[in-house]
Amino acid sequence: MIILEINPHNPQKRFIRRAVEILLNGGVIAYPTDTYYGIGCDIFNKNAIARVYQLKRRSKHKPFSFICSDFKNISQYAQVTNYAYKTMKRLLPGPYTFILKGSRLVPKIMLTKRKTAGIRVPDHAICLAIVQELGHPILSTSATGPDGIILESLIEIEERLGHALDLIVDGGPVPSKPSSVVSLIDDFPEIIREGLGDVDVFL
Repeated sequence: MIILEINPHNPQKRFIRRAVEILLNGGVIAYPTDTYYGIGCDIFNKNAIARVYQLKRRSKHKPFSFICSDFKNISQYAQVTNYAYKTMKRLLPGPYTFILKGSRLVPKIMLTKRKTAGIRVPDHAICLAIVQELGHPILSTSATGPDGIILESLIEIEERLGHALDLIVDGGPVPSKPSSVVSLIDDFPEIIREGLGDVDVFL
């Protein structure tokens, strides 16, 4: 397991390339976001996704969210209506997970039975740089121990998950609060979870 210290404001390209190399080889990584430290992998690598399910002890019927780099990226992986676009344009990058209808590009394992997906564009330079360099989304789930408790420090992540990870990206402290989850299906905003992102705009 490798630990890479990356500048959270101006990520070093050589380190981002190293992280992407690991993802392309089926690696599972821990990385910083604008909410928690996340656990992720390439959304097109089934074996890596299976490892994350095992690590999280999560049912295969509960798909993980994924991180896109920008709006162009979102429009490739989701059906974005004018309403959804205007809504997300105001709030992203930021601490939100938006539920949208997935496109045909999204692997089935990343979709719910209703063909929806949770999509994030975090306000954090490191994870966005990783997605941009990779060229497609990475899986996103909070770093938790097998007991489901959020691991808030890098030391905890290393101690409890290090055996199952190929890389930990040290990007310094993060807020350690969840994202707000909002469904935009059928242009009807539904607040699924109130977190760090302000949901008053939907009330």
